[in-house]
Amino acid sequence: MLKFQQPPKAQADVFLEDTDRPLPEVLNPNTRYMLLGEIAKGGKSVIMSCKDLHLSRIIAYKTLRPEFIDDEIENTRLLREARVSAMLQHPYTLPIYEVGRDRRGNYYFTMKWVHGYTLREIMDFRERYDLTQLVDVIEKVAQALGYAHTHGVAHRDIKPENILVGPYGEVLLMDWGLAKVWSKDGRTSDDDGAEGKTLLDSDKSMTGHGKLQGTLCYMSPEQIRRDPNIGYSTDTYSLGSVLYELLSGQTPFDSDKTYEILDMVENEKPPTPSEIGKYPVPETLESLCMRCLNKDPEARPASMDEFIRVLRQDWGAELLKPSR
Repeated sequence: MLKFQQPPKAQADVFLEDTDRPLPEVLNPNTRYMLLGEIAKGGKSVIMSCKDLHLSRIIAYKTLRPEFIDDEIENTRLLREARVSAMLQHPYTLPIYEVGRDRRGNYYFTMKWVHGYTLREIMDFRERYDLTQLVDVIEKVAQALGYAHTHGVAHRDIKPENILVGPYGEVLLMDWGLAKVWSKDGRTSDDDGAEGKTLLDSDKSMTGHGKLQGTLCYMSPEQIRRDPNIGYSTDTYSLGSVLYELLSGQTPFDSDKTYEILDMVENEKPPTPSEIGKYPVPETLESLCMRCLNKDPEARPASMDEFIRVLRQDWGAELLKPSR
């Protein structure tokens, strides 16, 4: 079993001097956070660890990278990500603490800092994990997605890198920056001017060429086509792709060439996990992930509730059957 990263002891311990220290008479929001170091850097944003001096705790602080700080589209996306994450209050989404502007007027938001591993990092050590543990992670992500869907949000960026597993049983679906949200008059986040560029083009600039190829392996055909009527079923496809990789050890489609992945996602059917995987694959789970990967959104599981019902079936008994 992987050993989870723990915070430095000086940051984790609770002392009376911290809990009982009075607040200043006048609170200055510009001096509330003490930035400590970089946690992660994406193509457009950076996440820092920082200490909240008002509450004496270590949290995460996200803002745009300097070269995008004046980009109106990216500012709108960052603000939307903060608010979508905050409004979707669920056990398997990341708690957001505050959104604001720094002393230069630039957007930031703060959130819980979880010391754990992404599902990608865990899958790099697949042999150390029982399938039951991994399916439990998938079920919790499905619960978060089901909650989001019932509240009018499609995530659109489901992949192992955006699933965080903590040391105390936490499973958190992160990064809602590409979420699709509908307005009261039926418009979506794609036609309000905030997206600007196409999703695919933004992925190229945000993640880089190599990571784009990895992202494409989890995108639905309708997402590849930039279908304006894309719905919640795109998340079903993407989560099915993650389940496929857990079962087989490989993504449904792979190539060194981006255009080949695009073509395969739209036009080809992947082999079943049992055909290419080195571990036993329960028929129930294999059937589920192949349904999720159907090119036709209407042929996929109708909801995350249906997806979860299948995950909870007694598929473990299938692994006990003698092989033919």
